Amino acid sequence: MIKWSIKVFLISGIVFAFIKFAPGVPISSVVTQKTDLFTVSGEGKVTVTPDVAILNLGMTTQKNSVKLAQAEANTVVNNLTKAIKELGVSDKDIKTTNYSVYPSYDYPKISGYTVNINLTVTVRDIDRVNDILDKAASLGVNSVGNIQFTVDEEKLKELNKEARLKAIKDAKDKASELANLSGMTLGKIVNIQEGSANRIYPMMAKESDTQIQPGSTDVTSSVTLFYETR
Repeated sequence: MIKWSIKVFLISGIVFAFIKFAPGVPISSVVTQKTDLFTVSGEGKVTVTPDVAILNLGMTTQKNSVKLAQAEANTVVNNLTKAIKELGVSDKDIKTTNYSVYPSYDYPKISGYTVNINLTVTVRDIDRVNDILDKAASLGVNSVGNIQFTVDEEKLKELNKEARLKAIKDAKDKASELANLSGMTLGKIVNIQEGSANRIYPMMAKESDTQIQPGSTDVTSSVTLFYETR
C-alpha cells in the first residue's frame, strides 16, 4: 500500500511539473471571412438652368510709352468697373486676375509698351449678362472670353444631394432586379463609392445684339454599391 501511494504521488508530481513548466501547446485559430461581393452602379441626374455667370473681360493697348499705355488701359478698366457696379455687380464679385506690362521690340530697340488688364466678373443676376457685355464693348474693352455659366454654391449643394439620392435609388433598383433574375439573395450593403460631375452645356449666342443664353446644366452623381451575398 505504501509503495502504491508513493507511485501515485510520483506520477502526480510528474504531471503537475509537466503542466507547470512544459512549453505551451499552440492552438490554431482559423477565421473565415466571406469576400464575395455583388457590385452595382447607379446614376442620378438633375437638370437646372444656371443662375450665375462668370465673365472674363480684358483691355490690351500698346503705346510708345508705359505711362500712356497704362493710362488708357486703366481708364477703360476703371470705367468698366464703375459701370458694372451700377448694373448690380458687387465689389466682391469683381477681381483683377492679370495686370501685365511688357515691351514691344523693333530690334534692337524697344518700339513701345503693351499693357494688359483682365477682370473676372461674377454675375449673380443672370439677366444682366448681355447688358454687361454690351457696356464693356462700348467702353473699349477688347477682350471677352471664356464665359462660364454655373449654379450658386448653396443651390448646387442641394442639387448634388438630389442627384445622389436618385443615383442610390437607381443602384438599389438595379441590384434588386438583377438578384431576382439570377436567384441571388442579397445581404447588407458593406461599402459605397461615389463619383460626380457637373456638366455645363455650351452657351447659345445670336449674331445681332448680344444675346447670350445660359442653356442648361446637368448635375449628375454616380454611385457604386457593394452588397454581401447569401
